[in-house]
Amino acid sequence: MSHTLYAASIQRVQRCELAVPGSSPEMFEKAMKSGADFIFLDLEDAVAPDDKLQARKNIIEAINDLDWKGHGVTISVRINGLDTQYMVRDVVDLVEQCGAKLDTVLIPKVGVYADVYMVEAMLNQLEMQQGLKNKIGVEALIETALGMANVEDIARNGALGRLEALHFGVADYAASNRARTTNIGGLNPDYPGDQWHFAISRMTVACRAYGLRPIDGPFGDIKDPEGYKTAGRRAAALGCEGKWAIHPSQVELANEIFTPPAAEVDKAKRILVALKEAAAQGKGAAALDGRLIDAASEKMANNVVRAAEAIAAKK
Repeated sequence: MSHTLYAASIQRVQRCELAVPGSSPEMFEKAMKSGADFIFLDLEDAVAPDDKLQARKNIIEAINDLDWKGHGVTISVRINGLDTQYMVRDVVDLVEQCGAKLDTVLIPKVGVYADVYMVEAMLNQLEMQQGLKNKIGVEALIETALGMANVEDIARNGALGRLEALHFGVADYAASNRARTTNIGGLNPDYPGDQWHFAISRMTVACRAYGLRPIDGPFGDIKDPEGYKTAGRRAAALGCEGKWAIHPSQVELANEIFTPPAAEVDKAKRILVALKEAAAQGKGAAALDGRLIDAASEKMANNVVRAAEAIAAKK
């Protein structure tokens, strides 16, 4: 192993992240009770320009008044883009009026690390101004060609500050690359395989290198649960910890996909026991169920066990 290691700053269970428009306050309580680990109340794409200011007020009221923690929910807000006139007041009003109850801020369309730095600098000053004891985390959406071209730099520098996670925003990423697709997160049949594989893998590698959580973005067809599950399983296979839901019906699907099955957890525990017994005998490897297991097997098994323990602790 390298002597340079980036440990995760904050561990959170993030199997499912439910998106809820800030302009639809009637959805907030239902979302809170949906079983999602994370919920982001949206001020950006899901809110029409004329509704931005009211949506911000709705979100501040909901964060203050609803019992998110009591329902096991990590609460986040997707602010407007840095290129809009709304972003500054989004950050200022959120921290000043509900900062003590806000867990993370999700920054859309991050293209360079400086985008993250700007929001971090604002949070630093506002938290000091308000005398907040909690530290609001930052998450970044990688959803443009520019963002993907700079994803390693964003992860490396962001990991030194508040950045906790990167999300793959497939819809805007497709538009930015002029990719031929019409279903958000769906596949083009003309492409021989999964056209999002490279992008998700690159983002995931950057996250794992620098101690961040990789999260897959939305799947647009809420009437296609099998398509959602296929996309989720592929993201999980590449190392993502969770996936967005754009409808409550997708929450259970994500939770199922990103929760290690009992049989997988049991096998991981048996691997750890077998390797411990082998080590006591002065051996660096062992055999389990007819297969060789070694130090690499131990690392993979620990990943499974830790994920299962974190989910169990949340429950």
